[in-house]
Amino acid sequence: MKRILLILVLLFIKKGFSQDPVFTQFYVIPETINSGFTANTWDTKAGIIHRVQWPKLNFSINTQFAYFDKWFEQLNGGLGISILNHKETHTRYNLTQLNANYAYHVKLNEDWDFYPSISVGFGGKDFGFQNILLEDQINPFNGVISDLTIDPANLQDNIMYFDFSSSLLFFYKQSWFGLTLKHLNNPNISLLYQGNVPLSTFVSVHGRVSLLNQYRFFRGQKDFAFVFNGMKQEEYNRLDFGLDFTQDWFNVGLLAATNPIRSNPNSHFLTSINAVVGINWEKFRFGYSYSFNTSQIGREGGVYELSISWDSGRSAKNCMGCPKYPK
Repeated sequence: MKRILLILVLLFIKKGFSQDPVFTQFYVIPETINSGFTANTWDTKAGIIHRVQWPKLNFSINTQFAYFDKWFEQLNGGLGISILNHKETHTRYNLTQLNANYAYHVKLNEDWDFYPSISVGFGGKDFGFQNILLEDQINPFNGVISDLTIDPANLQDNIMYFDFSSSLLFFYKQSWFGLTLKHLNNPNISLLYQGNVPLSTFVSVHGRVSLLNQYRFFRGQKDFAFVFNGMKQEEYNRLDFGLDFTQDWFNVGLLAATNPIRSNPNSHFLTSINAVVGINWEKFRFGYSYSFNTSQIGREGGVYELSISWDSGRSAKNCMGCPKYPK
């Protein structure tokens, strides 16, 4: 029994706990995927996004991400902090990571801007093994439970690690393109005190391509954009792509989440269809998305996200998609 438990634990850490959480609204809250967005509007920004996955099952997954950043003219860049929390109800796995972010602005020419950035973080993973009871801890004669065990698996309840990531971000008018490399130092996340399981580097290539470039029809302001996010982390791979339409204070998007490499022949190529809606009001932006999974597990509540962001420089006069008020 103990040998089986050890094998399962090692499989969990290798396959499940080494994958980064991802968000459907990566282009709505782009700070989740690229630290180059740190104060990229040259103002003060803040936001939060909450993700719930398969809420009808007893192994639902909850993920939250929050950020705050500010532009500093003397640094010619932005400084910010972000925090990520990821919790799995069934396994009691809990991840929390705090990052400090810095993005530098480079004006390439009249139309192109470049934001290289670095992110330094401190993270912790809690596996809840303090609640696991092994056979040799139970006294069969009196039922007394001991804290001692001869199990050879010398497991840690939690681990702490330092993390280093870097991103590149290019802006062209209303379009942007980015590259992110997370966990460049490959921190050790092994459950065993003497073990070594490096956290694999997470690679993301992402962007938003404006197809209308703020072309004005009739009244108001419209934009039609192609968005994409290709991700890879060891055997895990995913490509999200779709279209987003903005009209005045309202936007709606439709994306597909795919598994293009399909390392497992039994896996689906199309994993979900994701609908995104958003409303801009004053300096705030509210977003909601729902993912319709194509697999059987998707019929147990799907995946939804709620997001709120605030930008001190956003107003009815100068932001894309804000309400127009009469003078």
